[in-house]
Amino acid sequence: MLLRLNTADSRPLHEQVAGAIRRAVAEGECGPGDRLPPARELSRALDVNVNTVLRGLRALRDEGVLEFRRGRGVTVAEGADRRSVLLDRVRDLVTEAAHLGYSKDDLIDIIGGIS
Repeated sequence: MLLRLNTADSRPLHEQVAGAIRRAVAEGECGPGDRLPPARELSRALDVNVNTVLRGLRALRDEGVLEFRRGRGVTVAEGADRRSVLLDRVRDLVTEAAHLGYSKDDLIDIIGGIS
């Protein structure tokens, strides 16, 4: 799995780490059940602190993209490829809505009104 961070990106590094892994899953570089390299290895490859990598991994675990298993390490969760794409689209929607002056609550109301 080849991950790269964009040094011009203004997002926090842990979000960039999570985004890079999300992209790798969405693009099929790693699929459900595949094991990710250890956090220390990822931190060296990305040239960031191991705690930054762990924070990104925990965010992906909370989203249901990754699973942490004692003795097996971190693996890609079943259905993560579809979920990852959807989460990226939702993030883009929230960002676009904010640029247009809508809050997250406004978006929830708009989505609730769709039948």
